[in-house]
Amino acid sequence: MASDFRKLAAYRKGFQLASQLRKATLQFPRNEYAFIDQIRRSSRSVCANLAEVYGVRQYQKHYQSKLAIVVSENFETQVWLDFALEAAYISKEDYTNWRQQSEEVGKLLTHMQNNWQRYKNWNNTN
Repeated sequence: MASDFRKLAAYRKGFQLASQLRKATLQFPRNEYAFIDQIRRSSRSVCANLAEVYGVRQYQKHYQSKLAIVVSENFETQVWLDFALEAAYISKEDYTNWRQQSEEVGKLLTHMQNNWQRYKNWNNTN
């Protein structure tokens, strides 16, 4: 079975954002380990759960349920970005950039939610 979920724009863009956030958190204060863990987990969860969506794509209810989790994790990442900006752990420029990336991922996820039939036959998407 091919791992075609990696071809999805939402996966690629989500992976890029999660990688950038992981690198950024290396500069956060060490005593913020819980905060660091949460922003890393939520951003990585977008990609991990998209892989699970791929696994259940033939079943609309499972697909929609799992995809709702992906959307929620993306929103959670935005909350952690808000906190990181408020704590001055990231610059306003980085915040704006990463927030825009997250919004773009969100738009792609919304498209996936609204077009289940297209993604049912995943091999025809990009």
